[in-house]
Amino acid sequence: MTYQFVREPLTADEADRLANACDKPNERLVVWTLLDTGHRVGELCDLASKDVLWQQRQLRIRGKGGPYGKRSKLRVVPMSPRVRRLLEAYFALEQQFPLGKRRAQDLVKEVANRAGIAREVTPHVLRHTFAAMALQKGISLTTVQKILGHDRLHTTAIYLNFTDVHIQEEFERKW
Repeated sequence: MTYQFVREPLTADEADRLANACDKPNERLVVWTLLDTGHRVGELCDLASKDVLWQQRQLRIRGKGGPYGKRSKLRVVPMSPRVRRLLEAYFALEQQFPLGKRRAQDLVKEVANRAGIAREVTPHVLRHTFAAMALQKGISLTTVQKILGHDRLHTTAIYLNFTDVHIQEEFERKW
């Protein structure tokens, strides 16, 4: 079996520091949405007002995959209350997301530096953080799989990133 590089999600403390280090509305829009939805950076930057299902409190995402590599795989992602407030304020005036992928990636790194997080923080690390936090809150693995847009449960399981220490700690907590 080939080695699968696993990104370590942020701890709850690091995620809080990152969220609190956002000074500008665009920073909150990017960081909070990535932390609360598990979007890929491209999915976030392609977001438009027509993709927001306000009454259902959901986002309609055209994600990776689909026939012949087209972005035709459609899924629905729940919105947290804080993301809903941000998107309501933004999409009341605009139709498209304000930033491109590269700028969103740079913005996440800038905020992480300001938050004093020593390791590399990317939008994909925030995706892993979302998955880990959702699972810690008791959301099922299959639900997280659907939210992230994975075809295979094995792909979602990679996001668990369990080390021997994690396994021992959980066993002792629950046994």
